[in-house]
Amino acid sequence: MTELFEKSIHTLELPRVLAMLAEEAATEEGKEICGALRPCTYRSEVARLQSQTTAAFDLLVKNGSPSLLGIRPVAAALQRADRGGALNTRELLDIAQVLRCARNMREYGVGDREKKTVLDGYFESLSPNRFLEDKITGSILSEDEIADSASPELADIRRHIRAAAGKVRDVLNKLISSNQSKYLQETIITMRGGRYVVPVKSEHKNEIPGLVHDVSGSGGTFFIEPMGVVNANNELKELQLKEQKEIERILAELSADCANFKSSIDDNYRTLIALDCIFARAKLSSKMGGMEPALGDFIELKKARHPLLEAKTAVRNDLYLGKDFDTLVITGPNTGGKT
Repeated sequence: MTELFEKSIHTLELPRVLAMLAEEAATEEGKEICGALRPCTYRSEVARLQSQTTAAFDLLVKNGSPSLLGIRPVAAALQRADRGGALNTRELLDIAQVLRCARNMREYGVGDREKKTVLDGYFESLSPNRFLEDKITGSILSEDEIADSASPELADIRRHIRAAAGKVRDVLNKLISSNQSKYLQETIITMRGGRYVVPVKSEHKNEIPGLVHDVSGSGGTFFIEPMGVVNANNELKELQLKEQKEIERILAELSADCANFKSSIDDNYRTLIALDCIFARAKLSSKMGGMEPALGDFIELKKARHPLLEAKTAVRNDLYLGKDFDTLVITGPNTGGKT
C-alpha cells in the first residue's frame, strides 16, 4: 500500500509542487520539512492545516512577510552549553538570532490587532529574551571579533595592548628611519609568530642584533626581532595571552547564560520553524492564486487546473465525485491534461 501511495504521489508530481513550497521557506530545516510533506487523510487535521494557511495568508496581505532569515539549528549548541561546555562565537550568534527572530515574530503576530487567529497560540508561545539577546550581540561584533565592551577587564587589557604595541612600533620606526635602514630588505615593520620584526638582508643579519624568527623561502631575508624590543614584545605577548583568557571567560559566561534558558530558546526555535512552514504554504498559495476549499463528503472542483501548469494558458476543468457516483475514469490521448 505504501509503495502504491508513493507511486501515486510521484505520478501526480507532488514532489515538484513540494519543491516549490520548499523554496518559499526561509530556513534550511523549514525547507526540509516542506519537501517531506505527505497528504493528510484525517479531515480534522486537513481543516486545521488549511485554516493555518489561510490565517498566514491574511497576515501576509496585512503585514507583509515576517523575517525568519538567518535561523540555524541551535539544539546541539544548547545541549553542549547545558553540559558546561563553552560555545564559540558562531554558535552564540546563532542563538541570538533565534531570540531576535522570536521577538520580531511575536511583535508581528500579536501586535495591536484585535482579530484572533488560529496562529495566536504559536505567536503567544514565543518567549523573547531581550537581555540575553543584547548581551550576546553587544559582546560579539562578528564571528571573528569580540567587542571591547564585552567586559571592563577586556577593555583594560586591550588598552594596555595598544600602548605596548605603540612602544614596539616606536622603537622599530626609529630603527628603520636610522642609518641602519640600509641593512633592511624593506623599510617596513612586519610580524612573525605574533612578534614585531623587521626584514633584514641575509648578508647583513649580524648587523642587527636580535632574535631570528623566520627566513624567507629564498633565504635572502631574515626576519629579526631587534634586542631593543624583546622586552616590549614579551610584555605584548603576555597581554595578548591575558586577552585570550578573558575572551574565553566571556564566551563561557555567555554559554552558561544560554544554558540557563535552554528550554525556552529550544522552544522558540521549534515554533519559528513551524511558522516558517506555515507561512511558506501561504506564500505559495498566494503565488498560485489558491484558496481554502470547503471540506465536505464529496469532491467538487470548479475551474481546476494542475498547479504546475501555466495559469494563463492551462485549460481549467469542472468535475465532481461522490455525489451522484463514486467512480470516475479519466481517459484520453497522451496530449496532457489527465494528470
